[in-house]
Amino acid sequence: MKKSLPALAVFLTFALVCSYIESLIPMPFGVPGMKLGLTNVVIILLLYLFGPLDAIIVSILRVVLIGFMFGNVYSMCYSLAGAVISFIFMYILYRFTKFNMIAVSVVGGFLHNSAQLIVAIFFFDSGYLIYYLPALLITGVVTGAIIGVIAQAVYTRIVKIIHKDEASGDDANTAGDDDANTSAEDEDNPSAEDEDNPSVDTNDNTIDTAADNKLIEGKDKVQ
Repeated sequence: MKKSLPALAVFLTFALVCSYIESLIPMPFGVPGMKLGLTNVVIILLLYLFGPLDAIIVSILRVVLIGFMFGNVYSMCYSLAGAVISFIFMYILYRFTKFNMIAVSVVGGFLHNSAQLIVAIFFFDSGYLIYYLPALLITGVVTGAIIGVIAQAVYTRIVKIIHKDEASGDDANTAGDDDANTSAEDEDNPSAEDEDNPSVDTNDNTIDTAADNKLIEGKDKVQ
């Protein structure tokens, strides 16, 4: 897919909206750092459509902007660690393995939660937070699978639209080329009707014959 700055801006905006919606949805288990991971839909789509560089740029910009608007330094560090670590492993799976998009999303989900937990343990210097790890891993796998299914469906739809537009453009170009070739052939080759019916030449010959007859008649009269 041909990338452009407006398209990346749209994806970034969509990621920000997903982050805001995600912050409004309470998680019933009371485990710190547990989220749905809606923004991972955007990152996965960017990875498969545009490539790793655009995906990681949008991911980092999303974390920074959300941190300034709705969070603080600590939340920004948690999110940044989770986003970077999960993306690195998702890219490795995408680039060097045959894992499908759902499997890549699942790995990204539980690695995101794990990285956030490690950062929290480091900041608070508390090993007790490790007890949250099983719950975070389970929710990461479940939400990652759900996000992967959504991303796969959206990706398939986008690819179909792109292929349809490209096919329409190719048909239009082919039709234009055919019209141009037909016009060129008409200019180079006179029509068969003009060749078979040389009306102009016939009229000229008739006029010449009539003039010769009159000249002969005039000579006879003189004689």
